[in-house]
Amino acid sequence: MAVTCLIQHEGSLQQPVLVKATLTLKRKNTPGQLNFTVVKDAALTLEEGDAVRLTVDDVTVFYGFVFTKDRDPGPLLEATAYDQLRYLKNKDTFIGEGLKASDLVRRLAGDFRLNLGTVEDTGCTLETIVEENQTLFDMIQNALDETLKATGKLYVLRDEAGALCLREIETLKLDLLIDAQSAQTFRYSSSIDRETCNKIKLTCNNPDTGKRELYIAQDGEALNRWGVLQYFETVQSPAGAAARADALLGLYNRKTRTLKVQKAFGDPRVGGGSSVVVLLELDDGVTLSQYMVVEQVVHTFAEGVHRMDLDLIGGNFTA
Repeated sequence: MAVTCLIQHEGSLQQPVLVKATLTLKRKNTPGQLNFTVVKDAALTLEEGDAVRLTVDDVTVFYGFVFTKDRDPGPLLEATAYDQLRYLKNKDTFIGEGLKASDLVRRLAGDFRLNLGTVEDTGCTLETIVEENQTLFDMIQNALDETLKATGKLYVLRDEAGALCLREIETLKLDLLIDAQSAQTFRYSSSIDRETCNKIKLTCNNPDTGKRELYIAQDGEALNRWGVLQYFETVQSPAGAAARADALLGLYNRKTRTLKVQKAFGDPRVGGGSSVVVLLELDDGVTLSQYMVVEQVVHTFAEGVHRMDLDLIGGNFTA
């Protein structure tokens, strides 16, 4: 495994000796963060705003910009770089009608001079988008949340080697197995205490009839097993309300599952929103065998070894 750190300062491209790199990637609302340590010498010039590229076997796994550098009298220099998702922390006001979440991503990327990659069509047109003094992250996430509730489809916004991409989560599945051999230690939990709902109740005022209408979707078997765990929401229009209730039941009527894995064998393809196959024997005799989604991954490259710590979720992807 060959790990290389390239730094572009003004017109020069530098390749310092890389001692250690830690790359943290999350599924939503957080920029990719690269913490790296290099040998400090007279030939190295590093300033805030310089572009940084991390490659593994000549494949770019991170491209971003230096935001912080730390130095002391010793021979090493430490720095922190973020990918361009960092600029989605900017706040602004946005008002729009008849836009999809994917349209919003393209619009904001153009306004803030972000480099676009693949932006998949989210399909669901939102009646109005009104965001006042919100981060760009929150604007996009709110639109994606509405899309999820209406369609049951989850999309992931992430930076891929310097390109801002929006992808449906089903397209991010990897042929990677996490089992007892690849995961040195793990902790698994399941719960109905966080986001689980087995009854959906939606209400709205019908402007044509002047009456308040009610839409309910529920799972009788789950009600008997878990008791009533209700989700309630007031919607603006009766159009599509029944389908929305069914979609919400499909999202919430399940256990939430989390799995923390430490010091797994590293795979540079793994990022926020990726799905990996998990096959583990739990202490109570239950076999966990399913795809789980990467909520966070921390890649560590040091002394020629690549390890990764994973926070995985399954069951409900709305958390």
